[in-house]
Amino acid sequence: MAYHCTIRGFTYVFHSLKQLLAKASPLRSGDMLAGLGAETYEERIAAQIALADVRLTDFLNEAVIPYEADEVTRLIIDTHDKAGFSRISHFTVGELRDWLLSDEADTTVIASIRQGLTPEMVAAVSKLMRNQDLILVAKKCEVVTRFRNTLGLKGHLSVRLQPNHPVDDMRGIAASMLDGLMYGSGDATIGINPATDSPAITGRLLHMIDELRERFEIPTQSCVLSHITTTIELINQGIPVDLVFQSIAGTEKANASFGVSLATLREGYEAGLSLNRGTVGQNLMYFETGQGSALSANAHHGVDQQTCEVRAYAVARQYNPLLVNSVVGFIGPEYLFDGKQITRAGLEDHFCGKLMGLPMGMDICYTNHAQADQDDMDNLLTLLGVAGINFIMGVPGADDIMLNYQSTSFHDALYVRRVLGLRPAPEFEQWLIRQSIMDEHGKRLFSGTQKRLYAGLFEA
Repeated sequence: MAYHCTIRGFTYVFHSLKQLLAKASPLRSGDMLAGLGAETYEERIAAQIALADVRLTDFLNEAVIPYEADEVTRLIIDTHDKAGFSRISHFTVGELRDWLLSDEADTTVIASIRQGLTPEMVAAVSKLMRNQDLILVAKKCEVVTRFRNTLGLKGHLSVRLQPNHPVDDMRGIAASMLDGLMYGSGDATIGINPATDSPAITGRLLHMIDELRERFEIPTQSCVLSHITTTIELINQGIPVDLVFQSIAGTEKANASFGVSLATLREGYEAGLSLNRGTVGQNLMYFETGQGSALSANAHHGVDQQTCEVRAYAVARQYNPLLVNSVVGFIGPEYLFDGKQITRAGLEDHFCGKLMGLPMGMDICYTNHAQADQDDMDNLLTLLGVAGINFIMGVPGADDIMLNYQSTSFHDALYVRRVLGLRPAPEFEQWLIRQSIMDEHGKRLFSGTQKRLYAGLFEA
């Protein structure tokens, strides 16, 4: 089906919904690299005007990747909630935007329709929104998950404590863990990216975190971000696995490049559930995504990178995750060139994930060869804090010495909590107060707790 828009007497023709979505995307280097983006600003505006008039029902009749060729497309179509969709089925994309911004679409109402939204609908409406629109609607969405604490409540911001080390040195990791805990980080998870995918090293890391958690009765969850097949193997060996992690993408072919399928993800999810380790809930999957992953694997099928990203969220929501985050600037400037593009992509990803019902966080980050700096990350961090993001990363000094990229620090988390009046997860906050790490107002305290935790970490 073709879509048209006439501007100043010139008619722009978009030959498919897939092409229309790509041309309507705000400028980003990845779409230009793939030859998919609008060639001029005027063409982009024409595509956005045409997209605003597309009916939501059209997305159910024209798949951007054929049903027969892609298991993610089959998942999207086969699990579509027709009852939830019925409330908005008469809308165009433009009307959906206006409705989402209206007072009628409050937290409860949005929750009632989100399973009726396909990722392509959500990607489409995001392309018509200014940054403030993405923030306003995301702020309305509350997605609460639970394992050993409660994440995602309004007025709260959690932090993944990320104590990576380039050679998986236990003492180096322990020092970073101590540092993060003393700054109130770690309620989302204490999550380590291992330098290798060795089951033996992964098992040692999991044991270390678990011994620390139990010794000090820390109400949080551990995760070593190994490949899901490694995690399944460790579960079968009786290793104390809390969260099951996997990077995912929005096409079957891109997921295959990660060594996974929907069946693999289901196996990991069920293996995690079998351990029954959660105390206040059983949300135990942790997924990471990122714009450009499908393109970098030559697995995008001509679909723009942001639409591919939102399709990954359709995969994630099938497994009731505790945490989902976009590693927004990690892939590099070939996909998001500078701070402006990273900021826009971060706001899009958070909005789209939340609208689809995901507990969305963000690794607010950039690589050293991108046209971005820490001021850009401060800006995006503040905007996402206003938008109600569930969690961010806590990296020592904001510099990940193992993955070699720049993220957000423990101090950054303190800043955004303080300036926006946000608090850690309730159970974790009470632990911080009991340990005299923080007071009831979120102010850091200094006491013998640091020495006790330090000793406990290195004994573990």
